[in-house]
Amino acid sequence: MNAKEKITREIIDFHHDIEQWFHGNTTDREALFQKLLSGFTPEFRMINGNGDPVSLSALSEWLPGVFGKFPNRSITVENIDVQASDSHGLATYIEIQITGDISTKRRSSAVFLVNDDQALWLHLIEKWMDGEE
Repeated sequence: MNAKEKITREIIDFHHDIEQWFHGNTTDREALFQKLLSGFTPEFRMINGNGDPVSLSALSEWLPGVFGKFPNRSITVENIDVQASDSHGLATYIEIQITGDISTKRRSSAVFLVNDDQALWLHLIEKWMDGEE
């Protein structure tokens, strides 16, 4: 797989896995927890849709509290666009989360570091979308 394919695969796989985490849908909670975190660099930083900074440490502390909390939430990712070199890349995409009658949309951009095995999240910025297409 080239860098662009690794980044695209990481985005798709992470969103599938976090959806499963929200559902509480796993036979091995610890393995899924470790799989979720294994896709991030130790230096990972995020700016969420509210403009709040989130570190990898904060993300790993937040995850246990939302395990199984949203059993009906669906997450889809659209319009993935990746620009990459052999060692890093920038991806943009739209994430849609639907829980019951509530739908949220965010435009995301992420920087990834790419090694022989995988693409790792380094930085993520999310911006809420207010009805824009």
